[in-house]
Order: sequence, then structure tokens, then C-alpha cells
Amino acid sequence: MGVDDARGSQLGVVQSVRGSKVELRSGFDARLHQVPLRDVERIAALPPTAAGTPARLGDPPWSLSPAGLSASRPSCRAFGEAWLVLVEEPSPWEGCLSDLADLLGSAADPSLLAACWLWLHGDQTLFRLRQARITPRRADELRPLRQERHRQALRRLHRDQWLQRLQARQPVDADGLSAEQQHDLNQLRGWAGGATEQPLSDDLQRLLREIHCPLEPGPIRHLLVDLGQWERHHLPSLEATTWQQGFPSQLLEEADQLVARAHLPFPGDGERVDRSDQRVVTIDDDDTLDIDDGLALETTAEGRQRLWIHIADPGRLVAAGTPLDLEARRRASSLYLARGNLPMFPPQLAHGPMSLRRGERSAAWSLWVELDSSGAVLADGFERSWVRPTYRLSYADADELIELAPPQEADLVAIHDLLTVRRSWRTARGALHLDDPEGRIRCRGEQAELEVVEASPSRRLVAEAMVLAGSLVAERGIHEGLALPFRSQPTCELPSAAELAQLPCGPVRHAAIKRCLSRGLVGTSTAPHFSLGLPAYVQATSPIRRYGDLLVQRQLLALRAGEPHLAEEDLAALLTELEGPLRQGIQIGREDQRHWLQVWFEEQERRQWPGLFLRWLRQDHQLGLVWLEDLAQSLPCICPSRSEPGNALLVRVSAVDSLQDLLRLEATG
Repeated sequence: MGVDDARGSQLGVVQSVRGSKVELRSGFDARLHQVPLRDVERIAALPPTAAGTPARLGDPPWSLSPAGLSASRPSCRAFGEAWLVLVEEPSPWEGCLSDLADLLGSAADPSLLAACWLWLHGDQTLFRLRQARITPRRADELRPLRQERHRQALRRLHRDQWLQRLQARQPVDADGLSAEQQHDLNQLRGWAGGATEQPLSDDLQRLLREIHCPLEPGPIRHLLVDLGQWERHHLPSLEATTWQQGFPSQLLEEADQLVARAHLPFPGDGERVDRSDQRVVTIDDDDTLDIDDGLALETTAEGRQRLWIHIADPGRLVAAGTPLDLEARRRASSLYLARGNLPMFPPQLAHGPMSLRRGERSAAWSLWVELDSSGAVLADGFERSWVRPTYRLSYADADELIELAPPQEADLVAIHDLLTVRRSWRTARGALHLDDPEGRIRCRGEQAELEVVEASPSRRLVAEAMVLAGSLVAERGIHEGLALPFRSQPTCELPSAAELAQLPCGPVRHAAIKRCLSRGLVGTSTAPHFSLGLPAYVQATSPIRRYGDLLVQRQLLALRAGEPHLAEEDLAALLTELEGPLRQGIQIGREDQRHWLQVWFEEQERRQWPGLFLRWLRQDHQLGLVWLEDLAQSLPCICPSRSEPGNALLVRVSAVDSLQDLLRLEATG
């Protein structure tokens, strides 16, 4: 008997027939299985003289063997001659297997019958086989059929070659690949980027299974990296975003024109107050290029100390509704990644005339404030100005000057003292100061480097100045009935003083507090900000980096000029528009840090780190949050089941793979 099913064409010996099922032993290994009766073709009947039902193909009376079948199979020439005889019959010929065997030899030869049956079910084009009836194909049918068979053979050849290249996992030149192979790569790139909702083609899935590549984004990223078709540190969340696409050429040209014209008069320049004689200091990280703010100190005629907070004014160069402004709105903020920043404005503007650069005459919004001895605001004001920053300090430089307090830097020390008093004023009103060190991964080429930022005096100084500026703007908005993007935080119930006293000070105690805090809110209605200890607050000091801060400046400008400003509902609509790109930017930033942290862990060989247990994330899975002091980060970790806050742990990496977004840490007590 012959069986042609999903496993291919094979010979078999019938053992029994039970209704619509046939039990047979197929192949020369005599595998026993059942098949539907409709899938079985009779090749030769058991002769009456047979002693019994044979158990395998090699048993009498068939006595078939692979060598015997090969010897019995007619040549291709013989099959061709048979086709030629039959196709030239005056009337169309139709016969059965035994008729064809008689033409080629003898239908009494079971080996010949079996060889012919296998040939008919193979890759031949001369005869058509339907329901055990055989007809020769016409000559005009053969050419297109053979052409199609040739194309299929080429496709199989190309597939095999593609399979070999995928198995080799060596870089390939995508331009030199066929259209089908390029399509495969595009599908793989989509999956590597997380777009798994679009299923891979069946052929590609079979290829991946053959090279033992799981149908998951991580393993596919590994494959693409090996093929040279995926940058090892590419962020899937950055794919096809406005940040990845960069600035269109026309916007870069517009930015170049603004840079060239920055020294010329712009609308409103004549109304600016010249504060170029002030001794303005900017304090930032060493590699910061977009400098948003500077500080200065003035002693008034009455002998009071007046603190000046100067904020860059990018709106001088980029007007609302222009192409550059709309592009900044699409981004909503700059992105700060391990490899560098992706600015909200083109770099030549953000790092150039928009910034408060040392020795350069720069446009600014300037806020001034006088504080009483407790840190409360006595008087304040704001204006558009010209400033010329006197010098630029890194945080390390500023820390050293604050500590040494040289006479020539008396202003910086006085500013530090003023803002320390202001910080105490907020503390008395419930402000929380959770100043833990912060670990961040920076990238130097392909190398991941850990950078730990301490909560130093200069960083607290700058942060307090920015919070003070935000509170002044918020109060001004409330007083003038001006719609602003107020930031608030609902009141939270914190652990009691007795509960906190039982926890070690620092990260463990701070973790217990942070767990109770509510998420901050942004809206056009005023409400207190719990952790800042302020009745109202607005972010207003980074207009080069945050579009919301630029909106604040435009509202203040309209107020000052007596012009119409955005109504509350219009500002709310704009803030809603910014929510999407802001969330996207946060997601990209988190993925970037997570990826480079995994790269950093990959570079550590069997190291262990001391840690402090903070709290449980999923106690049923023994997943806790652990503070790693050397990294200045809180990370999820598999922890001992009886861990309590403050317990000392020793943490190691049990699994890490940055391409699969995998990091598993385990801790022992």
C-alpha cells in the first residue's frame, strides 16, 4: 500500500482494516500506526498463495528493500519514452498504476509497482495522478510547469543559503540580499523593537526554529546583532520617535539663521534691564552645555541682601507657533541619556545663544527676592534683562569654594547661607529632604561607567534656588489670576516618628517615607505641594529643556506687556498635549538607564555588593527592594524570606543579558 500524507509518500503493509481506519506498518522500520482509509492507495494485492499477512515490507511475498527499489526503478529516459508513447495516442490515454508498469516492465513485479508509485508521487511533471488514475500531461502544459518547478527549486536553494547565513551568525550586507531576505530582516527588526503584534511569516518562523532562535524579542536582537543588523545598544523605545529622527534640515537651517542673527535686535529687547554688571555665577555639571540659570547677590541701598535668579529666555529667539517652537512642543523636553543628551531645541541654539554662557551677553528672565531672618519672602519681583555671567563653576568647584569660603567668593558663601535658611523655612512647614546619593550610568564609547552623585552643598544650593524661583512664580500667578502649570502633591500620611526611629537613617528610612508619598500632579488649579512644603509651586527654571517652563515665561510676558495670555482651558489643552511626549521621554530615559546598568553588570566578573533591605515588592515571590550603597541605587532583588528593613545583605548577579533586557539579582543574609 502507499500512503501520501503530511509526512510524505511512503510504502506500507496493511495489517488490518477497521471501518474507516487502516492499521499498517509503514517504511522499512515497520512503524505501526493507523491512517484513514481514504489516504491509502493499493499498489499490489496479496497473492492467494501467500502464507499470511507479512509484518514488514521486507517479508515475503513482497521482499522489498531500498536497494531493490532503486534497482527496479526505471530510468528518467524510460519514463520519458512512456510519456511520449502515451501522449501521442489518438485519443487521450488514462490508466492505472499496473498499466504504466506493464508499459515499463511487468505489473506482476511488486518492486516495479512500488518504484513507479513513488516516482509518480515525487517531483515529476510528465504524468498527472488523481484518485489512482494516471494521465499524461500535454506538451504545452509541461513548459510552464517545469518553469514553476525551476523557480521553486531556486527558492529552496535561496532559502537553504539564507538558512546557512543565519546559522553562521556573521555580518551580512543587507543591500546584497534578495527582496524576500530583506523583508525577513525588516520583520525581525520589528520584533526586536518590541512590535510583536505583527506575526512573523510562517517561512521565517520555520527558519528561526531551524537555527534554534526562540520567537522572542531578546533572542532575535542577539541574532540581529550577530548579523550586523542591530546596534547592540539601540533602545527599542526610541525607535521611530521624534528624538531618533533628529531635527529636519529646514529646522536646522532656521536655527543657523537665528544663531547668526542673535546679536541683532529682537522684539522686546529695548525693554530689557541691563544687569550685565552683576557678578553672575552658573553652577552645573562639567559636561552641561545648555545652561538655564545663574545666581547673583546684590546689597540694596537699605543694606538688605537681594538674591537674583536669572533664567535663560529662549522665547526671545523662538516665537510661539513657529516651526522650531512646534518641534519643541512635539518633544516636550530634552532627553538626558547615558550617551549624551537629545535637546528640545537644535544644539546650535540650545548650547549657543539661548544659554547663559560665561562672558556672553545673554537674554534672561530675572527674579529677585529678599528674605527675612527665618527664610520667608519679604519682597520679590521679576523683569526681562540682559546678563553677562561672570564665571562658570562645576558642582565640585562650588563645593570647594563654599567649604573654604575665600574672601573673594563672599557672594557665593552668602547665597549658600541665604538658601540654607530658606531650606530650613520649608522644613518647618513639612518639606521632606530625602537627600540620598544618586547613582547613574554614563557611557564612554562602548564602556558603561558608574557615576555617583552626592547631595553636596552646591547641589542643595542650586536645587533650593530653583524651588524658590518656582514658588515665587506660582505666587505671582495666583496674585495676578494667571493660568500656569501648577505642580502639586496631595497630603500624605507618613510613618510615625516612633516607627521611623526604629529604622536606620538614610536610604532605609527614606524608603519607608517614599512608599507613603502620592504621585505629583500638574494642572491649572493651585494646590499645596506636600513634599516641598509649599502652598503653590511651578517649574519655571529650565525653559531650554522643558517646554512647560517656556509656557510659563510666555504667560509672564503677556502679563507684563498687558497682552492677552492663555486662558485656563487653553493652557490645560496644551498641557494635555504635552503629556504623551513627556511620558514617552520618561520611558526612554528609564529604559536607557536600565539597559546601561545591565551592560555595567555584564562587565563585572563574579562581584558581590553589600546591600540594605528596604521593603518587599512581592513577598510571595521573595522579590524585595535593596539599596546598593556602592551603586547608590535601589534595585529589585530576590531576598531571604525573613528579610526586614535595614537587614544587611550580600548581593550578586544570577543572570544578566542586556539584549534580552534581563537582570536578576539574588541576595543572601
